[in-house]
Amino acid sequence: MAARQASPGRRTILFLAVACAVSVANVYFPQAISPLIASGLRVPPDEAALVVTAIQIGYAAGIFLLVPLGDRLPHRPLIVTLLALTGLGLLAASAAPTLPVLVAASAAVGVTTVVPQVIIPMAAGLVPPERRGAVTGTLLSGLIAGILLARTFSGTVGQWLGWRAPYVVAAAVVLALTAVAAVAVPVTTPASRQPYPSLLAASVLLLRTEPALRRSCLYQATIFAGFSAAWTCVALLLTGPRYGLGAQAVGLLALIGAGSVVCAPAAGRRSDRHGPDQVNLWCAVGAVAAAAVLLAGVAGGPAGLVALAAGMLLLDVATQAGQVANQARIFALRPEARSRMNTAYMTCAFLGGSAGSWLGVRAYTVLGWPGVCALVAVLAVTALARHLLHAPSAGRADPAGDRSPGTP
Repeated sequence: MAARQASPGRRTILFLAVACAVSVANVYFPQAISPLIASGLRVPPDEAALVVTAIQIGYAAGIFLLVPLGDRLPHRPLIVTLLALTGLGLLAASAAPTLPVLVAASAAVGVTTVVPQVIIPMAAGLVPPERRGAVTGTLLSGLIAGILLARTFSGTVGQWLGWRAPYVVAAAVVLALTAVAAVAVPVTTPASRQPYPSLLAASVLLLRTEPALRRSCLYQATIFAGFSAAWTCVALLLTGPRYGLGAQAVGLLALIGAGSVVCAPAAGRRSDRHGPDQVNLWCAVGAVAAAAVLLAGVAGGPAGLVALAAGMLLLDVATQAGQVANQARIFALRPEARSRMNTAYMTCAFLGGSAGSWLGVRAYTVLGWPGVCALVAVLAVTALARHLLHAPSAGRADPAGDRSPGTP
């Protein structure tokens, strides 16, 4: 930034965490109601799951196309505009008469609901380095709460009022948040005056020149792909013949997973003290263990439900703690390019997530729940193998890990 902005206080950080939660919830709440969408629009469940894939692809596109503007434009008007467009997109989705229209509206919502990826690098630039991991962890706690409680909200509301109701309620909440954001978001000075095409090219260039960024992208893309596959398919498992439960059961399962919220600040503090590599190792091992626990869910009955709850909680913790560690690493690389760095990272992460959702449904259709668990395990082992192959230079204390030569 051209001039140092005032460090935000606790109330501002809390509001920003809430904004992250509300915004990101729109990407995840369709996971719990895809069986209801299938029933309401009279389409097969695997086709209804395209709504989940579409919004994640839209989110990845929005991250690549819009988040770089966080380095170019003042944050307050950018955030307010994106929130307003998200609210309108949700209203359009709620009125969709057919699945293709709903898929298109979902993709549009995904494009604009990238507010958390604007907020997080903004806040990282407003706090001193010794607070960066803790503040990132706090904001990610809000993000995680939105991810997990979104399914509880949509599963419960959708079960009672139909699949359109969660979209209407979400639109009302987002539009109310828009009004508050117009006065609560910190006033900032743009960090860059580069033309927009240059900002887009910079994200690709950063992927080519920053080994630590590429490594972080691989970690999160693989772990998040497994996370998305599991959450997309657990709705099919719970509402299918083995369990015969409703969408509300998916929401209750997500509520159990909300315990992972407390892990993000702890992961941030651990990254601040010991570097992110140690946290990444634990996360990869935890995701492999989660796949093994989730496999017991194929048994059905109370024992199967316990296994699903425990496995999903472990997978949630691994995914969210890994997110904290990876972002702590990349935000330490180039302070003047945090939004562009986050653009490259989150685009890769959500491309992995959308691929995981699509592959998960294919695995479930062909091999059932064991196929989904095998997919989660393979993806986690890929991240673990890359981590074990990474050999930091002796004596390196830089929390960012492997930097490219000349990086400030």
